Amino acid sequence: MIKVTIISILLIAGSLFSLLAAIGVLRFPDIYTRMHAATKAPAFGILLLQTAAAVYFATFYALIISLMVVVFIFLTAPVASHIISRVAHLLGTPKWDKTVIDELENDPDVSIPAKITGNRAKQ
Repeated sequence: MIKVTIISILLIAGSLFSLLAAIGVLRFPDIYTRMHAATKAPAFGILLLQTAAAVYFATFYALIISLMVVVFIFLTAPVASHIISRVAHLLGTPKWDKTVIDELENDPDVSIPAKITGNRAKQ
Protein backbone atom coordinates (compact mmCIF):
# COMPACT_ATOMS: atom_id res chain seq x y z
CA MET A 1 0.00 0.00 0.00
CA ILE A 2 2.77 2.46 0.89
CA LYS A 3 4.71 1.46 -2.24
CA VAL A 4 1.70 2.23 -4.43
CA THR A 5 1.25 5.60 -2.73
CA ILE A 6 4.91 6.54 -3.21
CA ILE A 7 4.82 5.49 -6.86
CA SER A 8 1.60 7.47 -7.41
CA ILE A 9 3.05 10.60 -5.82
CA LEU A 10 6.23 10.32 -7.90
CA LEU A 11 4.27 9.80 -11.13
CA ILE A 12 1.92 12.71 -10.45
CA ALA A 13 4.77 15.04 -9.47
CA GLY A 14 6.85 14.05 -12.52
CA SER A 15 3.87 14.53 -14.81
CA LEU A 16 3.14 17.95 -13.31
CA PHE A 17 6.71 19.11 -13.83
CA SER A 18 6.55 17.96 -17.45
CA LEU A 19 3.20 19.71 -17.89
CA LEU A 20 4.59 22.93 -16.41
CA ALA A 21 7.51 22.72 -18.81
CA ALA A 22 5.17 22.35 -21.78
CA ILE A 23 3.10 25.32 -20.62
CA GLY A 24 6.30 27.34 -20.15
CA VAL A 25 7.44 26.58 -23.68
CA LEU A 26 4.11 27.84 -24.99
CA ARG A 27 3.76 30.89 -22.74
CA PHE A 28 7.28 32.33 -22.36
CA PRO A 29 8.05 35.27 -24.66
CA ASP A 30 11.44 34.48 -26.26
CA ILE A 31 13.73 31.60 -27.14
CA TYR A 32 15.96 32.06 -24.12
CA THR A 33 13.22 31.77 -21.51
CA ARG A 34 11.54 28.98 -23.45
CA MET A 35 14.78 27.07 -23.43
CA HIS A 36 14.95 27.38 -19.68
CA ALA A 37 11.47 25.89 -19.42
CA ALA A 38 12.33 23.16 -21.91
CA THR A 39 15.37 21.89 -20.00
CA LYS A 40 15.04 22.46 -16.24
CA ALA A 41 11.55 21.23 -15.40
CA PRO A 42 11.46 18.22 -17.74
CA ALA A 43 14.79 16.98 -16.41
CA PHE A 44 13.43 16.97 -12.88
CA GLY A 45 10.15 15.45 -14.12
CA ILE A 46 12.06 12.64 -15.81
CA LEU A 47 14.01 12.07 -12.59
CA LEU A 48 10.75 11.64 -10.69
CA LEU A 49 9.20 9.40 -13.35
CA GLN A 50 12.28 7.18 -13.55
CA THR A 51 12.38 6.93 -9.77
CA ALA A 52 8.76 5.77 -9.84
CA ALA A 53 9.64 3.17 -12.48
CA ALA A 54 12.60 1.91 -10.46
CA VAL A 55 10.46 1.62 -7.31
CA TYR A 56 7.65 -0.12 -9.20
CA PHE A 57 9.81 -2.75 -10.88
CA ALA A 58 12.20 -3.04 -7.90
CA THR A 59 14.90 -4.96 -9.74
CA PHE A 60 18.57 -4.18 -10.14
CA TYR A 61 18.15 -4.03 -13.93
CA ALA A 62 15.32 -1.47 -13.69
CA LEU A 63 17.37 0.61 -11.26
CA ILE A 64 20.38 0.67 -13.59
CA ILE A 65 18.28 1.55 -16.65
CA SER A 66 16.51 4.35 -14.75
CA LEU A 67 19.81 5.68 -13.48
CA MET A 68 21.32 5.63 -16.98
CA VAL A 69 18.34 7.54 -18.39
CA VAL A 70 18.54 10.19 -15.65
CA VAL A 71 22.31 10.62 -16.06
CA PHE A 72 21.93 10.89 -19.84
CA ILE A 73 19.23 13.56 -19.53
CA PHE A 74 21.12 15.53 -16.89
CA LEU A 75 24.29 15.50 -19.01
CA THR A 76 22.80 16.28 -22.41
CA ALA A 77 19.98 18.76 -21.67
CA PRO A 78 22.19 21.60 -20.35
CA VAL A 79 24.72 21.16 -23.15
CA ALA A 80 22.03 21.22 -25.83
CA SER A 81 20.40 24.24 -24.22
CA HIS A 82 23.70 26.09 -24.12
CA ILE A 83 24.48 25.38 -27.77
CA ILE A 84 21.01 26.41 -28.92
CA SER A 85 21.13 29.66 -26.95
CA ARG A 86 24.61 30.46 -28.26
CA VAL A 87 23.51 29.94 -31.87
CA ALA A 88 20.39 32.02 -31.26
CA HIS A 89 22.55 34.82 -29.86
CA LEU A 90 24.98 34.60 -32.79
CA LEU A 91 22.09 34.82 -35.25
CA GLY A 92 20.80 37.93 -33.48
CA THR A 93 17.54 36.42 -32.30
CA PRO A 94 15.64 39.21 -30.56
CA LYS A 95 15.36 39.09 -26.79
CA TRP A 96 12.31 39.86 -24.72
CA ASP A 97 11.96 43.63 -24.30
CA LYS A 98 12.13 43.26 -20.48
CA THR A 99 15.46 41.44 -20.55
CA VAL A 100 17.75 43.20 -18.09
CA ILE A 101 21.22 41.81 -18.80
CA ASP A 102 23.01 40.23 -21.74
CA GLU A 103 26.41 38.97 -20.67
CA LEU A 104 27.44 38.10 -24.23
CA GLU A 105 26.61 41.52 -25.66
CA ASN A 106 30.14 42.92 -25.33
CA ASP A 107 32.04 39.66 -25.72
CA PRO A 108 34.37 39.94 -28.75
CA ASP A 109 34.16 36.20 -29.44
CA VAL A 110 30.43 36.33 -30.06
CA SER A 111 29.79 39.81 -31.38
CA ILE A 112 26.64 39.78 -33.47
CA PRO A 113 27.58 42.21 -36.28
CA ALA A 114 30.82 40.37 -37.06
CA LYS A 115 29.02 37.05 -37.36
CA ILE A 116 26.18 38.36 -39.48
CA THR A 117 28.26 40.45 -41.90
CA GLY A 118 31.14 38.00 -42.10
CA ASN A 119 33.66 40.71 -41.12
CA ARG A 120 35.79 39.28 -38.36
CA ALA A 121 38.13 41.45 -36.37
CA LYS A 122 41.78 40.82 -37.16
CA GLN A 123 43.55 39.05 -34.38
